[in-house]
Amino acid sequence: MPETKVTTAHSHRHHRHGPVVPELGFASRFVSGTMPAAPATASVAPRPFGELSHTCAGDLVELAGSFGPGSKASRLQRQASTRSLLDYLQQVPGGTWQQRWDASPLGRGEIGAADLDLPGAPAWGPALGVRQMFCLRAIQPTLLAFRRHPFSGFNIHFVAAQNDSLLDTFVEHVKADPMPHQHQTNAISDLCCLLTVQGVNLADVTPPALLHLTHDNRAVRAHLKPGTQVSNQFIGRSTWNILHRMGHFPANTPQTMREAMHRGQQTITEIVDRYPVRNQAVRQLLIDYATRRKADTDYNTLTQLILNLVRNFWCKIEELNPGQRDLRIAPDVYTAWRQQINFLDDGITPRATADLVVIGVRSFYLDLHTWAAEEPERWAAWAAPCPVPPTDIRGLGARRRRINERSAGRTRIRQPLLPVLVAHVEARHEHAVRLRAHAAAVNDGDTFTLDGRAYRRHVTDSDRKHLNVGRQISVRVRELATNKLINTELEHDEAFWDWAVVETLRHSGIRIEELCELTHLSVRQYQRANGEVIALLVVAPSKTDRERVIPMSADLFHVIASIVRRHTRDGRTIPLVRRFDPHDKCWSTPMPFLFQRAIGSTAAVIAAGTILLRLRRVCDAIAAYNPAFTALRFTPHDFRRIFATDLVNSGLPIHIGAALLGHLNIQTTRGYVAVFDEDVIRHYQAHLQQRRQIRPDDEYLAVTDTEWTEFEEHFDKRKVELGSCSRPYGTPCQHEHACIRCPMLHINPKMINRLDELEQDLQDRRQHAERENWRGEIEGIDVTLTFLRAKRAEAQRLTTRPLVQLGIPRARGDGD
Repeated sequence: MPETKVTTAHSHRHHRHGPVVPELGFASRFVSGTMPAAPATASVAPRPFGELSHTCAGDLVELAGSFGPGSKASRLQRQASTRSLLDYLQQVPGGTWQQRWDASPLGRGEIGAADLDLPGAPAWGPALGVRQMFCLRAIQPTLLAFRRHPFSGFNIHFVAAQNDSLLDTFVEHVKADPMPHQHQTNAISDLCCLLTVQGVNLADVTPPALLHLTHDNRAVRAHLKPGTQVSNQFIGRSTWNILHRMGHFPANTPQTMREAMHRGQQTITEIVDRYPVRNQAVRQLLIDYATRRKADTDYNTLTQLILNLVRNFWCKIEELNPGQRDLRIAPDVYTAWRQQINFLDDGITPRATADLVVIGVRSFYLDLHTWAAEEPERWAAWAAPCPVPPTDIRGLGARRRRINERSAGRTRIRQPLLPVLVAHVEARHEHAVRLRAHAAAVNDGDTFTLDGRAYRRHVTDSDRKHLNVGRQISVRVRELATNKLINTELEHDEAFWDWAVVETLRHSGIRIEELCELTHLSVRQYQRANGEVIALLVVAPSKTDRERVIPMSADLFHVIASIVRRHTRDGRTIPLVRRFDPHDKCWSTPMPFLFQRAIGSTAAVIAAGTILLRLRRVCDAIAAYNPAFTALRFTPHDFRRIFATDLVNSGLPIHIGAALLGHLNIQTTRGYVAVFDEDVIRHYQAHLQQRRQIRPDDEYLAVTDTEWTEFEEHFDKRKVELGSCSRPYGTPCQHEHACIRCPMLHINPKMINRLDELEQDLQDRRQHAERENWRGEIEGIDVTLTFLRAKRAEAQRLTTRPLVQLGIPRARGDGD
């Protein structure tokens, strides 16, 4: 009988991850970020059933039926299928079972077991035998060969065969996690796949090994489905989360796989070296130039500057004139470059940013001239006449006016269509809410009618299994007219976020990145001199690097409150998540972001690209019954333009509108701080009042006594001895009333003397603690003193800065 030799993953891993499918490239072609991707190394060869290298086929057949759930008939099926597989492998050259497997079409991943037509094989073929051999660790497959076999219940049989207490602990953690059942199954399956193809135990699994599996899976799936782009965004993510929470990964490991996969900011040298610059002296000049410009620009602008100067200018100059040695560009070379830069690389599509490239090149030459006068020893050697003539700049104003005209035309087309878009998302949201309520109130198989459409409650076989073990299931219905199966929970979730995005954008006019950065702390309140309390929305610094505040209308406040209620239902708090900034390539600190969703077991902020996709899907849905939306798209900036148009057309002064929108220029430059005080509040309230008067009265419901009492009690509870607490409406105190240390405390300037008394008392307590050698008490008092002095300094600053009336910190440059 042929003998089977089981080798460790380290001894033959490189043999099968390279030459077997060389065209895939695997992990070497992917950049995962600061953490490298590499397969795990087995410290001890995983042998759950002992040494099998000298095990004969008959003994392997017996072992194949010795583990896993199922009846006696199922065990006999596994044994028959394993015998069929081993009979097939005996016909393949090789000295061990592993060698025979590697030499066969099965091991090379060319076919799956279901594709074999073996004489005398059982009806189910050798597929069960392949699964059992993988579980026994008698064969270690490549990922390609593994993916060729869509095993049923592989994770259950694999875990049962390993006798690994750490793996059993992982399974228990997965089942205890509140993530959906499908994601629980995926978390276990992904780990079992990793252990199988890399030939290791769970104790040997590292973060780079899981990243390696993720990248390999993307390459393999793309190979199995040629011509398609297969995403790997969910592979291994739930597994990563559970292993991180178990403490299996090192403490400094990123909390989520997405964080580990993002590279972050590159150095200037790395950005320049993306492009093939032949002249090394010019390459170093470009690096030095970008390094100096780095101090006065952000990362996104810097990468765009390098793109224009290196790729779009110098690399193309070298293509036109390979012998170019310095920055003195011949007129004929510049003319050829200027004609080339007007189009993209295909030579047909006009380049929309050609003016930006030309301006960047002109600024480059002028900067070198200026710096050469300041530091001739460093820059004078590169000073050269600017090849960009003034005529290339003269038409810039006219071209910008054409761009503004196109934007205005786009707004005129979309403004009358906005009510149709709003009505669609509102109707879909309302329908989804009522559909979920009706479906939850009926039993399986019962029918009901909603908005003229008939539905039947549907419970799948998988749902019944979950009910039998006490798991919660999603409420599903089948629409009788289309026979479409609808998950009412998912439908409601999608409809809610479509509605929330559209309503927030149209009522606030904020940019898309500002929408993604809204947090629970963005909701503030301002009390006017007459006692009126106005809800404010604090918009974090984005394009203009300045924070601004928007007085919220009732509609906008309703949307924000609905989002907060959705996150805080069942007594939960808004999860603290980190947001990746795609422009600056960095992660934020954990914050209670409003526009976040749970993807599997990971809560993440909704990306800007996802919002664009949502708006596109909404427009496509409307186009099915409204021809005006055919080939028409709404973008977040369209809502911003329409919002600005409505403000000005409604009589709001343009400089107030500029402050609300965060614009810094209106003919004469005016910062928003100069006008954003009582003037902004008064004009914007007048605008809202005017709009209310032309709308039906039945849209405004009267406030009940209970609602108003709850509202008043909340603000009464926020009054403390030293001032007021600025925690959001409807939230309790999170700091156990340690007000001096709490960032939410706003000191009343009248209580500054009281702070002096508290400081003196703390000093006396500190002296007593020093005499008694209470070092822990001394440390705590010092922390309290630090916060107290900071609060007093802030209160004193506010008394000398009367423009600050909204209770928020000033942005940089307020005193200019």
